[in-house]
Amino acid sequence: MKRFIKIIFAFVLIITAFVLKTLWNAGTFTKIEPHFDGKIKELPGFNGAEDITIDKTTGLAFVSSGGFIANAPNGNIFLIDCTQKAPKPVNLTAPLTLTDFHPHGISLFQSPEGEKRLFVVNHKKNRTSIEIFSFQDSILTHLETINSNLFASPNDLVAVGERQFYFTNDHDEEISEWRSKKDLLQIPMGNVGYFDGSKVKIMADGFLYANGINVSNDGQKLYVAATSGRKIVVFDRDILTGNIKESSEIAINGADNIEIDESGDLWVGCHPKLLAFLAHAKDHSKLSPSEVISVSLKTGAPAIKSIYLNDGTQLSGSSVGAVWRNKLLIGSVFGDKVLLCTMKQ
Repeated sequence: MKRFIKIIFAFVLIITAFVLKTLWNAGTFTKIEPHFDGKIKELPGFNGAEDITIDKTTGLAFVSSGGFIANAPNGNIFLIDCTQKAPKPVNLTAPLTLTDFHPHGISLFQSPEGEKRLFVVNHKKNRTSIEIFSFQDSILTHLETINSNLFASPNDLVAVGERQFYFTNDHDEEISEWRSKKDLLQIPMGNVGYFDGSKVKIMADGFLYANGINVSNDGQKLYVAATSGRKIVVFDRDILTGNIKESSEIAINGADNIEIDESGDLWVGCHPKLLAFLAHAKDHSKLSPSEVISVSLKTGAPAIKSIYLNDGTQLSGSSVGAVWRNKLLIGSVFGDKVLLCTMKQ
């Protein structure tokens, strides 16, 4: 009888520890104290702004906008000119005949010759593809669609060549009831893939929700957000072969998309309370806190600073913070606006 009681007690302890770990990873115990040192202007007219990337040479920002719901209408790519005091978003995809376009993660690549290409994760109704556009004279032109069976559940990507890119699968399988159960059990299903211009291969796996991805300005580091894993995984990258090797981790709560500024600092859109974000995803009227943090790696050890934090009343479910000079653009998965923030210098 005593042995049976000990077994029951041990089982209860394990379950309790698992529940506490799950709540901790979800940021349930995180205290929200709103702050931002600067001015904020709201730019309306979006159906979500899940990802934003800025051309460092021009200050032009590209915004991925599309509703993450069943049977959503076509999404769009918008352009915001950060050099203007009161910019008006321009719909770059409106003139294009894209019949099944639902953008998610985006990445801008500039060749040594100055040619610019925008790479887009496109969640089509039957499969997900990667779309490549050229960008010239404020005009997007569709160039190519890339498909692969290894695009299981692509979330974000980073272009490293005219046709080469890394991408994240937040899960290694499509949406199903079983996948949801594995999420609940915190079974790592995310991975990182690489398209070398001819074939796709998986480069790393074992992520708890692989999300945002980016490369350092010199191309020698690859950064991957593991949202549920509460970290960003850093890889050393071989520029010639594309091979990567894990080198370190940065502890980040609820990291989503990763952007990199002119100095090489990381800017990360975060979900400080993941369970609140899941509730917000099901019912947009429920608030989800938003946060943008910066990560400086100049001194060796990561210097992490919270730049923007809000309880969700101003913007719920932030997914990206992109920076150009003293301008910070904050987007969210489901919101109808982008925040244009001017930081004090």
